[in-house]
Amino acid sequence: MALEAALVAVRGRDGAEGVLSRFNEQNRATFKFEPSDEEKRKQLCEGILHLLDKDIKTSCRVACLEALRILSRDKKVLVPVTTKENMQILMKLAKLDALEDSLEDVTDFPVIVEALKCLCNIVFNSPAAQKLSLELNLAAMLCNLLKKCKNQQFVEDIKCFDLRLLFLLSLLHTDIRSQLRYDLQGLPLLTQALESAFSIRWTDKYITADDEMSPLSQQETDCAIEALKALFNVTLDSWNVHSENDSHEFRYMAAILRHCLLTLGPTEDKTEELHSNAINLLSNVPASCLDVLISPSTQEDTEEETDIKYNGMNMDAIQVLLKFMEKRIDRGSSYREGLTPVLSLLTRCCRSHRNIRKFIKAQVLPPLRDVSNRPEVGTTLRNKLVRLMTHVDLGVKQIAAEFLFVLCKERVDSLLKYTGYGNAAGLLAARGLLAGGRGENWYSDDEDTDTEEYKSAKPNINLITGHLEEPMPNPMDEMTEEQKEYEAMKLVNMFDKLSRDKMITPMGVGPDGTLTPLEETICQYQTNERDSLDSD
Repeated sequence: MALEAALVAVRGRDGAEGVLSRFNEQNRATFKFEPSDEEKRKQLCEGILHLLDKDIKTSCRVACLEALRILSRDKKVLVPVTTKENMQILMKLAKLDALEDSLEDVTDFPVIVEALKCLCNIVFNSPAAQKLSLELNLAAMLCNLLKKCKNQQFVEDIKCFDLRLLFLLSLLHTDIRSQLRYDLQGLPLLTQALESAFSIRWTDKYITADDEMSPLSQQETDCAIEALKALFNVTLDSWNVHSENDSHEFRYMAAILRHCLLTLGPTEDKTEELHSNAINLLSNVPASCLDVLISPSTQEDTEEETDIKYNGMNMDAIQVLLKFMEKRIDRGSSYREGLTPVLSLLTRCCRSHRNIRKFIKAQVLPPLRDVSNRPEVGTTLRNKLVRLMTHVDLGVKQIAAEFLFVLCKERVDSLLKYTGYGNAAGLLAARGLLAGGRGENWYSDDEDTDTEEYKSAKPNINLITGHLEEPMPNPMDEMTEEQKEYEAMKLVNMFDKLSRDKMITPMGVGPDGTLTPLEETICQYQTNERDSLDSD
């Protein structure tokens, strides 16, 4: 067997490279191992680490590390690996030794990459290794290695796995997030790593050159994605900007993220993954810094017919976000993970920046003309979002309703015009706005203009369904007064029985606009009326 042959070769050191290479080839795609061989795999891990601590050829080191990476996919064999001494061996091979000055010998690069891959697997799969990473100050060493990669050639793989390991550490340890953010200056360092993946050329403060943007290579895309994921962890608690320097860092990062949204990957799937991670990171950027996503149109932009402009501003990045959102809606699954981040981001942009809100509203909620169909019926972006307002997932329907509400400047009458009362009832009940009014946030006073088609149809629009209905005959027109009274009492008795049997609870809209039991609602109104009379 390849495992037993590898174990013998490692112990004897003779021919270890060839045997391990064959073992690696046979197990390259192996992720599940035989439980009966567990003890032998542990022994092989120990033998490999003992061999790595010796003076051996570079090619043999690579073969050893590849084998260790394959074995480290199994959590159960990591006990002999996760000692301080063995972790230090791997860190030294990955050039995470503080004594190393620079990355000069290109022949060492494959060893560094494989050692970093091993550390990624080991840290991810072993709680003991995660604790040791704190003791060994691994995050600081990784930041130091990332600095060495600056302006170096042929180091993309090293950067990629350095960033992946930083992502894993910051994901598994909240202390490391804080250390990266404040002690190790991780935000500017990781931002620089992200910028280098795109080869950005700056034309002005927070404005990048968008001309001749060719698709990224697979390697560049992977590196950018790892940087985005690490930055997401580091900026998780960055809702408020506390200083001018913080504001600059986030605006600078937002400008790079705008460039990222306008950049394509080598494949459609990679482009979507890249944009998805950029959107996740933008969700951590303070709302006051998101205006960087739009920029004043230049003379060059005016000559480019492909650029999307609104009120003299370049809206290309916002259009990418809208297309991304619609694509995720059309997918029809995993809305909470795939759709809510971009919906939340667009909601924050619209609430904070008037030009973005007005541009998006023109795309999502254009002036109504045809109101013959229900708001949720159809293929427009408005129809798709209104359908989400009654989705079974509470988080999804809340953020979809919130997005449309903000587009309507948090005015109830405007929201009902586009969605109908039935679709909006959940949001209005949660906000205490069932009786009408508007939300707490302030928006500009510019008014919506109704089309002539909407104005002529408005008297016949059903406010509950939000669409035009033909007048229905009134079944009570042909009833006598006695028949009407009989039907009314019959309905009252039915409701009374259901209420007494606790099948339903009659509700009313209280003075604060929220739904409350009818008895409490009547008492609240009576109390308010007495207080009003007493004050008079």
